[in-house]
Amino acid sequence: MFKHLDQPVSNAPLITFRVVFGAVMVFSTLRFWYLGWIEEHFIDTHFTFKFYGFEWVSLLPPRAMYALHAAMLLGALGVLLGCFYRLSAALFFLSFTYSWLIDLTYYLNHYYFVSIVAFLLMLVPAQRRFSLDAWRRPEISSRQASRWAIDIFKWQIAIVYIYAGLAKINHDWLLEALPLKIWIPANDQLPLIGAFLTWKWAPWLFSWLGMLYDCTIVFWLSWAPTRWLAYLSVVFFHTVTGMMFQIGVFPIVMIGGTWIFFSTTFHEKLLGFFEKKSFERRPFAPQTPVWIFTILIFHFVFQLLFPWRYLLYPGNLFWTEEGYRFSWRVMLMEKAGTATFFVRDSATSREGEVFNRDFLHAHQEKQMAMQPDMILQYAHFLKKHYEKAGMVDPAVRAEVYVTLNGRPSRLLIDPQLDLTTVRDSWKHKDWILP
Repeated sequence: MFKHLDQPVSNAPLITFRVVFGAVMVFSTLRFWYLGWIEEHFIDTHFTFKFYGFEWVSLLPPRAMYALHAAMLLGALGVLLGCFYRLSAALFFLSFTYSWLIDLTYYLNHYYFVSIVAFLLMLVPAQRRFSLDAWRRPEISSRQASRWAIDIFKWQIAIVYIYAGLAKINHDWLLEALPLKIWIPANDQLPLIGAFLTWKWAPWLFSWLGMLYDCTIVFWLSWAPTRWLAYLSVVFFHTVTGMMFQIGVFPIVMIGGTWIFFSTTFHEKLLGFFEKKSFERRPFAPQTPVWIFTILIFHFVFQLLFPWRYLLYPGNLFWTEEGYRFSWRVMLMEKAGTATFFVRDSATSREGEVFNRDFLHAHQEKQMAMQPDMILQYAHFLKKHYEKAGMVDPAVRAEVYVTLNGRPSRLLIDPQLDLTTVRDSWKHKDWILP
């Protein structure tokens, strides 16, 4: 198998993938900066929610946060231009991943995807053509790469799509058209398709087409006779979802990223518009180190297995969210909650209500109020805060009401439970009500 993966092939698909990804990341970083989100997300904040196991990723001082995003921009430019490529890819991967790991409330599947792609780019020789590195050092230039250097991006995109499609095979999505039955009518002002979205059966049509699209699109992209039609559906699908939902540059990432499924001829012609000559000085002799194959095996085994961890937990996945993240479950539910916290002084037994806006901004409060692990984190934060304020061993409880896919709101946890007595772990959270 390794011999097959190490076969030399044209590196044109890898080069265009590098350029497109780098360009989108440059745009994304500049957009994030321009919209003032560095200050909003990382400076005007009192508390950040942590990913379990990544509690050490902390908020940096304001100047350091701007420096982090400057490093991110520099890394993205380096990837785009193929300039000090390995260092640039590592710089972008580390800075980007650190940035979104700072606060759990900002987790998005496409952030996770971008980090994975940046990590994989560190492993491939995408700088040997159409790059400043190849211009500075002609001896490294080549028009070939090992097959695996291109296939790993196809495999990763396939995992994202197929797992997203499999996640849609559930009662609410297919039979009740939820949550699309809630979301679609609210987008009736969209150009061209707005009127269509008001039709009664539109949510069911979009639900079934969305599931079928995700489950099968990589196969249609991989088959030459259907590739162009499939790609048009990619453009349509991601354009519409980008207009309907606030998902940042993810549609552009996927519209550009799926070019890697196109033929070598397509990519060679594309690069031919810009390349003047090749500086290839030596024949390509693939000799991929064993450690790279080892890393890739561990990576893809993890990608294939980790999304299934939810099967180890009882209860409704959408309600408990145990095993929900990092599993390519994209826009599957409409969930909202209200969380009122109460702190009691153990010495005086006096109890008072917490005003969440004293500690959280609107987005943080919205996300926290429906996700059990964040509720628990916030309770422990409140305990420490009020201990410093002079309370004796404060107890923290919360009345949390959550609605899922338009159903009547229900209590998420026992409102009398002192949350400071509970510790987060990989174990089932038996303090979540059914």
